Amino acid sequence: MKTKYTKSVPLINKPRVNVVTLGCSKNIHDSEVLMGQLKGNQMEVVHEASNIQENDIVVINTCGFIDNAKQESIDAILQYSELKDQGKINKVIVTGCLSERYKPELQAEIPSVDAYFGTNDLPDLLSSIGADYRHELLGERLLTTPSHFSYFKIAEGCNRPCSFCAIPLMRGKHVSKSIDDLVKEAKFLASNGTKELILIAQDLTYYGLDIYGKRNLSDLMRHLSDVDGIEWIRLQYAYPSGFPMDILDAMNERSNICNYLDMPLQHISDPMLKSMRRGTTKQKQIDLVNAIRDKVPNIALRTTLICGYPDETEQDFQEMLEWVEETRFDRLGCFTYSHEEKTHAHTLADNVPQEVKEERVEAIMEVQQGISYEINQSKVGNTYKVLVDRVDGDYFIGRTEYDSPEVDNEVLISAADSYARIGDFVQVKIDRAEDFDLYGEIVRK
Repeated sequence: MKTKYTKSVPLINKPRVNVVTLGCSKNIHDSEVLMGQLKGNQMEVVHEASNIQENDIVVINTCGFIDNAKQESIDAILQYSELKDQGKINKVIVTGCLSERYKPELQAEIPSVDAYFGTNDLPDLLSSIGADYRHELLGERLLTTPSHFSYFKIAEGCNRPCSFCAIPLMRGKHVSKSIDDLVKEAKFLASNGTKELILIAQDLTYYGLDIYGKRNLSDLMRHLSDVDGIEWIRLQYAYPSGFPMDILDAMNERSNICNYLDMPLQHISDPMLKSMRRGTTKQKQIDLVNAIRDKVPNIALRTTLICGYPDETEQDFQEMLEWVEETRFDRLGCFTYSHEEKTHAHTLADNVPQEVKEERVEAIMEVQQGISYEINQSKVGNTYKVLVDRVDGDYFIGRTEYDSPEVDNEVLISAADSYARIGDFVQVKIDRAEDFDLYGEIVRK
């Protein structure tokens, strides 16, 4: 009887998927969901790995919001396409907002990319690299942020008609996630060490209208507040028109809902607000800010503004500058107007010179710098609960409940104080303040 021999077949290494994320916190969330699905398919996945490998599949999650972000995404696509052409990586796949908005143009200009997908094509993207979309993984993610905080997307898309914004073109109409699904996701995150949920959406305050027939953000906040292990819940991006005041009741009732609200107001001049199609007026915005502060006196209000929108006059700008001086926002960001294709504002002339736009932004931020310095000085001598985010040189870096990661103030604590650990809450007494930073020492129990 002859012995049968089988030919030895070498094992083929499974590809590693390297996910590269560009753009906003909503993209961070989407990349984390993608990575969770890949891990659930027993695939090796990394985030923005510096060590490239020949069998790498690089998935670039792009931003297509404004010119600078679009250029950053295009540069990344070109960079990884060149590595592919050189044989240093295996495949390049592009997803996200830029791909959703400009897929035909990108396919024509950068044909070496293996596949382009939009913002809602996750099952197809997974299939293209040999993975299955697994419904049982709903709510599970592979965090790219430090594990103690997480961007928590409660809805996709936007129904607002803002003239300058291309988000509805890239993300579609507003679609809320159910409270049950969001609570499930929050419990998963909490079980893996997340202590802070940063609620994000293009419009938080629209939450629930499409699936519950009413604005239901306050109910969601209370359900999330009940999740064991969640110590902070933060609201990031609330639209002013139709603002549901009952979310402030939830903020007052629950100690783990931060006294913080990010509400981009964009401008204050009535002609600008009308042209921007914001659905509000100067007086309504002033009244809303006053009402919010009356209801939650110690709230930290953050806003963002646009300078150089079409036909913005010097009078319009001065009106906004004076309003910033008078209102004294706790946190403020300001941006130059970007003329975006297919938006309503693109039919208008982009007639404010770029240098004027930049001068106006600088003037706004100079005023805000002074306001921030004065507000921070008033905190010296006070003690605050601080969440420690990272170590940087000689300092632990943390935040109070009045500050969101990356965009707001930070608290610097001497790293010589071994009592602090990343992800811990500590009590810090502020002994010094600068424009956008606070310095303090831990108050030992």
